[in-house]
Amino acid sequence: MMRGLMESVFRPERLDDIFARHAKVQYQRELLFSTLVNLLSLVVCGIHPSMNAAYRKKADEMNVTRNAVYEKLNGVEPQVSRAVLKETAAELSKLMDTMGGKSAPLLPGYEIRILDGNGLAATERRLKVLREVASAPLPGKSLVVLDPERRLAVDIFPCEDGHAQERRLFSQVLSVVQAGDVWIADRNMCTQGFLVDIAQRDAAFVIREHQNLPYQALSELTLIETVDAGEIFEQRIELQYDGHRVELRRIVLRLATPTRHGDTDIVVLTNLPTTVADASTILRLYRNRWRVEGLFLTVTMNFEGEIKTLAYPKAALFSFTLALVAYNILAIIKGALASVHGVETIEETVSDFYVVDELQGVYRGMMIAIPPEHWQSFQTLSLIAMAEQLKALANQVNLKRFRKQPRKSKKKKKKPLVHDPKKPHVATARLLSGQ
Repeated sequence: MMRGLMESVFRPERLDDIFARHAKVQYQRELLFSTLVNLLSLVVCGIHPSMNAAYRKKADEMNVTRNAVYEKLNGVEPQVSRAVLKETAAELSKLMDTMGGKSAPLLPGYEIRILDGNGLAATERRLKVLREVASAPLPGKSLVVLDPERRLAVDIFPCEDGHAQERRLFSQVLSVVQAGDVWIADRNMCTQGFLVDIAQRDAAFVIREHQNLPYQALSELTLIETVDAGEIFEQRIELQYDGHRVELRRIVLRLATPTRHGDTDIVVLTNLPTTVADASTILRLYRNRWRVEGLFLTVTMNFEGEIKTLAYPKAALFSFTLALVAYNILAIIKGALASVHGVETIEETVSDFYVVDELQGVYRGMMIAIPPEHWQSFQTLSLIAMAEQLKALANQVNLKRFRKQPRKSKKKKKKPLVHDPKKPHVATARLLSGQ
């Protein structure tokens, strides 16, 4: 399933067309963009440990040097990276709809989009400008958009400046906001301009309040109901920005137990009317923001999206984008399984780690047993044919091999451990035997 999807998603004609339409500085000669994607995707998916290792495996098939590969990789423009994710995600969204593996809608009648930022981890100091710098070199950051119903990363807004504010990218996000959308985000996205501009586009938002946001209260804070988590209050407020006035609902959950960060209140702002979503529904929508955190966790733990040896910002952002594409392919596999075994069963029991571990372990041997030319038929399959093929394969999967390992609750330590400098070591065997 994974190999067939990679053949379809990374088909050369489509990738080279994306490059031709979006690249402004780079060009293609001996080394095609599709060849570069093929190499890096094997590294991102954990099939090969590095770009050098992947190049060595493919060197006989390529007519370019290793330096040419790295020069091409280091110059991939951010808009090309974004186009690869956005256009492949659009196709995979249709495939998910055809298979019927979507999750239940969070708010029927609305397109939900979850927005969050991701800063890439520090790289090695392989560039000359970094060798005399003691600070950790950050290769970039991005804003990522998740479609929670289809479980797909559908857009990315990359930025080469690792120290840039996320708010610098808001204008790009607003360019894709459409009427009927509901955008969910954390407090970092809570600015007057961003909220008002979303409302001006006939879209809605459910965004946690930033403590520095200025607003005018239109009503008193009123108790709505009491739930297990605490008390829910609501009030009407007004925002003013650039000559526009927008009336919002301010939902406050006063927690019965403070969070681990010491927060006693969770405050969420929305412009959804009460006829569409009451206060409890708004808080439930916001709680689903954790799904994008799960995306980042899967990409970080199961794929090589942050390759420390890729110090150039363009290369680092491109590798992270391909990791998001790999995540989407994994989501389609789980969608195929869900269409056969049930959405709830797959979401609650199937482990991303064990699925990816299986893929990484089997891939090399499979490619030896089945040469690449036998996979090319996947490039020409229609969405319906691909969906039927995936569902047929999903029906043969033994889910017991990929079950999540349930975690037991940790026992609280009775007292803090005290280090005795006179006894720096201890024999485990003696402790076990009671000596």
